[in-house]
Amino acid sequence: MNRHRDLPVQQQQRALESEPGFRELPQQTQQRMRDHLAQLNNMRPDQRNRILEQNERIERLSVPQRQQVRGAMTQLGGLPEDRRRAVARAFRDLRSMPDNQRQQYLNSPAYRSQFSDQERGTINNLMSVEPYLPGRP
Repeated sequence: MNRHRDLPVQQQQRALESEPGFRELPQQTQQRMRDHLAQLNNMRPDQRNRILEQNERIERLSVPQRQQVRGAMTQLGGLPEDRRRAVARAFRDLRSMPDNQRQQYLNSPAYRSQFSDQERGTINNLMSVEPYLPGRP
């Protein structure tokens, strides 16, 4: 997508569809990729660039690192909406803390009472992939 971003939308779609292996993907996946391309083209340039840069960072990860990131994000996505927001907020807060303050918080009774074992596991998994994620404060 990044390679073809300066082409007109129609040419971008043709380039996507001519990528090796695209035709072998399930129809649903092909459509999702077309939809994603349309979404990217409807974004402001700064938003689009941020998304493309994030995708580039993920592509540069090793296969196990990518799987670890996907697993952590899948875990987060599997939580109910209100808990997903609470876990994501805690993750953002933890990302911005210095290491010693982060450890104090993770070991605190308040943290243990605020999140279930599953949610703490999700936060721990997110923290383990945090160096691979864009946007660290």
